[in-house]
Amino acid sequence: MATLPTRVFPIGVQDFEDLRTNNYVYVDKTDLVYQLANTSRTCFLSRPRRFGKSLLLTTLKAYFEGKKYLFEGLAMEKLEKDWTVHPVLHISFASTRYNEVIDLHTLLDVQLLEWEKAYGSGTAENTYAARFKGVIRRAYEQTGERVVVLIDEYDSPILGTVGQDKLREDLRNTMRSFFSPLKDCGKYIRLLFITGITKFSQMSIFSELNNLDNISMDPAYGSICGITETELFTCLKESVEALGQVNEETYEEACAHLKRMYDGYHFNHRSEDIYNPFSIINVLKKKEYDSYWFSTGTPTFLMKLLKERNVDPMTLEGCRAVSEAFDVPVDTLTDPIPVLYQSGYLTIKDYRNGIYTLGYPNEEVRYGFLRALLPSLSGRTAIENGMSVVDMIDALTDGDAERCMTVLQAFVASIPYERKADNESRFETIFYILFALMGQFVHTQVKTAAGRADAIVENKECVYVFELKVDSTPDEALEQINEKGYAIPYEAGHRKVVKVGVNYDRGARGITGWKIEG
Repeated sequence: MATLPTRVFPIGVQDFEDLRTNNYVYVDKTDLVYQLANTSRTCFLSRPRRFGKSLLLTTLKAYFEGKKYLFEGLAMEKLEKDWTVHPVLHISFASTRYNEVIDLHTLLDVQLLEWEKAYGSGTAENTYAARFKGVIRRAYEQTGERVVVLIDEYDSPILGTVGQDKLREDLRNTMRSFFSPLKDCGKYIRLLFITGITKFSQMSIFSELNNLDNISMDPAYGSICGITETELFTCLKESVEALGQVNEETYEEACAHLKRMYDGYHFNHRSEDIYNPFSIINVLKKKEYDSYWFSTGTPTFLMKLLKERNVDPMTLEGCRAVSEAFDVPVDTLTDPIPVLYQSGYLTIKDYRNGIYTLGYPNEEVRYGFLRALLPSLSGRTAIENGMSVVDMIDALTDGDAERCMTVLQAFVASIPYERKADNESRFETIFYILFALMGQFVHTQVKTAAGRADAIVENKECVYVFELKVDSTPDEALEQINEKGYAIPYEAGHRKVVKVGVNYDRGARGITGWKIEG
């Protein structure tokens, strides 16, 4: 086997100077950084977590601090001629857990003291607003250059407080006080750039800075974070080839595998395909396909929001939203779909006449999202759920539909009484998630000429066609498979076709029977 190329991937590295100084792999975004820096005054960018927002802000920081040497060989080197040094005030809210309001106070005090050490302090400045305003003014006066203010993950203190109204209000009031000088300091500011996942209306930034430009869905900046398909298969081609070698795939197979797992993000209706940068960096370094982005944790606020709004995951693929919905602050939302988009769990699939059609961007997100939802529906742990899914896959791989149904029946029987499916849609949701989690083995809600099959499960030997009925009989479920011709598209092939009719009884709150044919 040929020697695999060695490249240093920046896992956990979010600082541009660190990245460039230590020769990590970097996909050049500095042409977009230059464009942003020289055409904007105040702007906001929303992107999912771990999508490169922090790296983008530290790139801006290095640029405005005039660190030309960090940009050698990059697009910026040819674009910028003057390299004017500006004072830069950079603060990130992402590194702290905000269990109490004192956690936010501590972060702000530490950051303000650092700035005051550089630019001095005023004796009458005894509030966060006064101190921040004083620092901005003195930085301008002492350097003669307008100030660059970079605020990273501004919404982190608020996102984890769903259901904690008192803490949320205290955090919000503190943040409102801290941000309040920004509007009045406009004459001192060269660029105000703010990142986050979503918008909160009562955070002063959005209620007072009425000229704040939300570039989150601006086509000009659709690829400013993330890795485009072109970048992946040009800048990182050698690493993709190495990934394929280790996993016994051709280069073309590795490309297709990466696309299926990590591609599919679109941040406007004209956006090219964007790959998840965190997942790509990890898979190319470790040379193993896995759910890297999703394994870093699903935001608690999102799961709580979905539970509050009683969102059915079966309806998310192909859901629709109007353009205006994506600029509505999260704390005034009645529909969680825009938040799912902003958080990276849904993405744009189509756009017509002002209407967006959304769906899961890729397999990593789809399966991870459903795994995260299932415990709240089933009352079982993620490990217990996972073992049931594995047992079902094993049974069908062995050609044993009877054993698969026995596992499914046991799974439903183990759900606590208060979470039992007492209506058709609830059980269909559990059934859908379980089969969807079987990954490459399953297709759910499969459209045919005469209807929609509940699940089609395929492997090398067999094709299983499942139909679910509630308060009916397995015979009626099987009859629907035959009448609607769900199995016909598969009968011409070499694989055995197995039809499975299933009945769920609401009175008994469980699966009371199934019938297998084939």
